[in-house]
Amino acid sequence: MAKFLFFIGLVALVFWTLGAKGRAARKPAPPPQPPAPPPQPQAMVSCAQCGLHLPSAEALPGRGGMFCSAAHRQAYEAAQAGG
Repeated sequence: MAKFLFFIGLVALVFWTLGAKGRAARKPAPPPQPPAPPPQPQAMVSCAQCGLHLPSAEALPGRGGMFCSAAHRQAYEAAQAGG
């Protein structure tokens, strides 16, 4: 009977040791990152040549207003200078 209890104790010790090593090897998952805040709204302007609405950060300033491209700025300024 003593051999049987010793064997049960030994098996329990082995399982407890393996379980402790397994728990130590598993690292806790890093906490989830909070979602990025949404981008802030930007002021919109319209192209003086074609009327396209675009963010003011992307618009090109010129004589007579804001423009969606250098070609529209050039065309508008040429039309204003010509008459």
